Amino acid sequence: MNSDQGSLLLKKQLADLTKNPSEGFSAGLIDDENLFKWEVLVVGPPDTFYEGGLFKAHLYFPKEYPQKPPKMRFISEFWHPNVHKDGEVCISILHEPGEDKYGYERASERWLPVHTVETILISVISMISEPNDESPANVDAAKDWREDYNGVFKKKVKLCVRKSQEEC
Repeated sequence: MNSDQGSLLLKKQLADLTKNPSEGFSAGLIDDENLFKWEVLVVGPPDTFYEGGLFKAHLYFPKEYPQKPPKMRFISEFWHPNVHKDGEVCISILHEPGEDKYGYERASERWLPVHTVETILISVISMISEPNDESPANVDAAKDWREDYNGVFKKKVKLCVRKSQEEC
């Protein structure tokens, strides 16, 4: 698929999300002239420390989309074991397709061209609710998650929630 076909696919996904919004997030283009850069607003999932937060993130689609995955980066401060300190989301479905050279992930868990903006964001919301602390992108957040969930971890997440509310 070339970038023209990727553009058509992204245009269709944008129209679908506009017509049938999903619960838990909203998504749209950063700039109407560029279908490959999206801004999303992720609502902190209920019954988690993130509840009440409105977290801004960007999705950057490569020219080879949908053969290659987008990258997602939280713009809002976000303390989570599977989010790098710079905000980049580390989740299996956003990893390059094929076998994992380290043997940690199965190919079926990694990027597949059938994924859409909606399936990506549903997976991210699931990741927020249930972190994988066995393979953390943010070792410090994973340590807080494991060792002081209701203390230090909760305090840092609640600070991120407050900051996200001030941004909106």
